[in-house]
Amino acid sequence: MSGSKLSNPKENKPVLDVPLGMTVYDMPAPDDVAKADARRTRTGRIKMLALLLVCAAPVLASYFMYYVWQPEGRRNFGELITPPRDMPVAQALDLDGRPVALQSLRGQWLLLAVGGGGCDATCQQNLYFQRQLRETLGKEKDRMDRVWLVSDKVDVSAELRPALAQATVLRVDAEVLQGWLKPADGQALADHLYLIDPMGNWMMRFPAPMDVHAASRAKRDLERLMRASSSWDTAGR
Repeated sequence: MSGSKLSNPKENKPVLDVPLGMTVYDMPAPDDVAKADARRTRTGRIKMLALLLVCAAPVLASYFMYYVWQPEGRRNFGELITPPRDMPVAQALDLDGRPVALQSLRGQWLLLAVGGGGCDATCQQNLYFQRQLRETLGKEKDRMDRVWLVSDKVDVSAELRPALAQATVLRVDAEVLQGWLKPADGQALADHLYLIDPMGNWMMRFPAPMDVHAASRAKRDLERLMRASSSWDTAGR
């Protein structure tokens, strides 16, 4: 009977006084939590870096094709700016005094001139060649904007305005421009034409003075850049 079994000393095994196991419900050690968090942080950073590299790969590849891999041994006329200098976060004004964010120019290639509103002979010559260089790009010209950044408060003459009808003209504080763009040694900021890529990076400076011979060489640079960037850049912002 069940009672006899309970009273049988041979079948009454001794019960050891030991703590209950808590394997399933144990709290994780603080060191383990910290290590797991560190692993997740590293993994997240690696994934973010990989994503940025994927996004930047076409741009980097086009720069590599243009500046590094040159099978015909050509030389560039424009001076490459290394590293490229990002467009500053600054407020500009259009010719009617309306505020415009300078970074709103991003999204297009920019052929950029700088000068005072009085626009002396050098300024007018740069604006002329700026217009001609864009026109020579033919069907690719819609991927490039002409920009004139006026560095003072002098009024732009009425005679000059018709030639600027298809250009973007903004007034930008001279200190902002000097902190972003740099002339070659012995030159003034207004002596050059500058090239800005669609991400807003100043990446090339054309030698001064700009004349017919220089413009023909600058044209070849621009054509090569348009070809090299055609896989990732389209017209419009």
